[in-house]
Amino acid sequence: MNAEFRTGTLAIVGRPNVGKSTLMNRLIGQKLSIVSRKPQTTRQRVTGILTTTDCQYIFVDTPGFQTRHDSALNRVMNRNVTQALAAVDVIICVVEAGRIGAADRSIFKLLPRDRPVLAAINKIDRLSDKSALLPAIATLATEFDFVDIVPLSAAHGEGTAALLACAAKQLPLAPAQFDADEITDRSERFLAAELLREKLFRNLGEELPYGIAVEIERFVQEGQLRRIFAAIVVDKAAHKAMVIGAKGEKLKRMSTDARVDMEKLFGGPVYLEAWVKVKSGWADSERALKSLGLDQ
Repeated sequence: MNAEFRTGTLAIVGRPNVGKSTLMNRLIGQKLSIVSRKPQTTRQRVTGILTTTDCQYIFVDTPGFQTRHDSALNRVMNRNVTQALAAVDVIICVVEAGRIGAADRSIFKLLPRDRPVLAAINKIDRLSDKSALLPAIATLATEFDFVDIVPLSAAHGEGTAALLACAAKQLPLAPAQFDADEITDRSERFLAAELLREKLFRNLGEELPYGIAVEIERFVQEGQLRRIFAAIVVDKAAHKAMVIGAKGEKLKRMSTDARVDMEKLFGGPVYLEAWVKVKSGWADSERALKSLGLDQ
């Protein structure tokens, strides 16, 4: 390890659906944070680790800050955001190109003034006229004292190398905290639950995902084979049939898709068994959130 090696934590923050999880997955080159177009996709902090020859980036993907609905789940998610902001070396604030509004400004008000904050203008691939970036950058510079503003496309990788270079300059000189081949500090149990929940978010209706969670009841490894037994928790009895689908086909398809992703991430075969159970009012119960591991 050279004397100029830098290591530090970087929180990725922003309003819901600006591409925070897509950005972290792109930066570390591996799918850790689940992605969908629905708010509340990321509910807990997820750590992704990237180690280069001269730097170790420890990214923290946070939930989108929730302002529209008050529930125990949303309060926990917002607490995760504010705690992340208080405990990192660098903050990357993600906004969407051409769509900076009141929800973004509510995030700007939370940003600390005693640590470097970079702005990442995401989704520039959707701009028909790239010249619109210049006034957008100028406007963004008036909103907060960002140390740098980097236009990028997390989906396509454009601009992400520039973001890493800017972020590296702000990290402290320090030895690596993780081995070079580690990509997260989250357990496989946690990642399995997240991958199954992603399939639920992507395949179910607009309202149902907010009343749905995944609980891994058993996770057993036998050699290279992982046997995973997962309960899909819904808020209402009527939702159970919606998840299962006609003759169980919907649940079977989502479970198969999740299993394929798990095998890619874990590098070995997976046996996944999933079922649905009803736990009324879980999203507004501190006790239920704790039992589901969502209070972290």
